Amino acid sequence: MLASASPARLSVLRAAGVQPSVQVSAVDEDALIEALGDVTPAEIVTALARAKAVDVAEGLDLADAVVVGCDSMLHIGGELVGKPPSVDVARQRWSGMAGNSAELLTGHCVLRVQDGEIIAEATGVERTVVNFGQPTPEELEAYLATGEPLRVAGAFTLDGFGGWFVDGIEGDPSSVVGIGLPLLRGLLAEVGVPVHSLWSPQARA
Repeated sequence: MLASASPARLSVLRAAGVQPSVQVSAVDEDALIEALGDVTPAEIVTALARAKAVDVAEGLDLADAVVVGCDSMLHIGGELVGKPPSVDVARQRWSGMAGNSAELLTGHCVLRVQDGEIIAEATGVERTVVNFGQPTPEELEAYLATGEPLRVAGAFTLDGFGGWFVDGIEGDPSSVVGIGLPLLRGLLAEVGVPVHSLWSPQARA
């Protein structure tokens, strides 16, 4: 079960042989961040990922299920940012990102649920350095006009229009898309689920 509305995360899992059900959590992210107080960026994304997974898991009544929650935010200039609330904010963020590097943090939480009870959990954070290119003013306005920057953490993607403006990354590419497969495999193992047990029959063939 994927506790996320992100089509990019779903696409990564499907390409890797997993066909998860999707249930979007009702977590108020801004309220949770405010309630956390003075904590590290890694603790913030982990808390958000866990809250999303728990919110979905508590509504399940299945004999055996795995729930995965994720949250990504960009750490740049000492500030941790998520999805920009407006085109103007996205434009402002890109003025600081262009030609510079930033760290994308993706929090992950895996819950093992049996008979409606959470019996095991594992959390982790993947950190990836993103080296941004320098879009021309015309390119940036065209990118903003697609609407994509408003739908994603940090106002960019690696697997969409934003990929034109990423010069390179240092770390796990799948984590930049939204869900880190190497980290997720380790977290699944921690809760007693080998990753290949989740592969769809088509992927095994």
